[in-house]
Amino acid sequence: MHEHYYELTVKVSSHHSLFSDFLADTLPVGFEETEEGFIIRSEDDLETIAWGLEQFREALQKALGVSIELETEQKKLKNDDWVQLYKESIEPLTIEKFYIHPTWSEDNPDLINIVIDPALAFGTGHHPTTASVLKAISKYVKKDDSVLDVGCGSGILSLAAMKLGAKVDACDTDEISVKNSLENAELNSLEFSKIWEGSCTNLEQQYDVVVANIVADVLIFLANDLKKALKENGILILSGILDKYEDKVISAYTDCEIVEKINQDEWVSLVVKKR
Repeated sequence: MHEHYYELTVKVSSHHSLFSDFLADTLPVGFEETEEGFIIRSEDDLETIAWGLEQFREALQKALGVSIELETEQKKLKNDDWVQLYKESIEPLTIEKFYIHPTWSEDNPDLINIVIDPALAFGTGHHPTTASVLKAISKYVKKDDSVLDVGCGSGILSLAAMKLGAKVDACDTDEISVKNSLENAELNSLEFSKIWEGSCTNLEQQYDVVVANIVADVLIFLANDLKKALKENGILILSGILDKYEDKVISAYTDCEIVEKINQDEWVSLVVKKR
């Protein structure tokens, strides 16, 4: 362990979730979310991350036509045990029937426990899109349902469905996400029916529930494949949709009935079924 570490404190005035997405895609380490922004700790200098955040802020302002205030401050601190400090900052999360917590926290005996370490991959339940889909899974997935998780990421949505007794297939175009999903399944003593690196095109099987927490453009691009993957009267849970793109996504699913909309911050999740 190095003698010192760096701590970058980030404060943003708005659009916290978009900055969180940027950091999740950029950082090789985990980060702590605060009410005002984020705290990033690393044994490597974080000036490049601070510069990247400033560039992201400028691009976001132009794209959204808004003004966003950003403050960053880096400190060099004595390295007593920054990993332990980070662990202590991670709070377990309750979403409907589920209790999501890292390996260093105790189970909740009254809820369905999902163990997942934040550093492994994006998808711990703290992001609004993940939280919304967990609410939908809690409501719509039943024992012995067949479920497909498209863009599985950390595997948290698959794990939630498995914990409810569903048989789950999953896919992701990112090799690391597939690996992390398998690791998290093992951590929870669960197994995928199938999991593969790739997309959901040309599938032979149909499912009771299909989950896709991706981004609006990909949900539109994959609309036909996602609908083909559904059994008759199957449920399709769509997420990763910024509210300004909601109508655009709905237009790709006009042959489906909207069963429920779940709004959180600037994000929308849709639960739809074939008409």
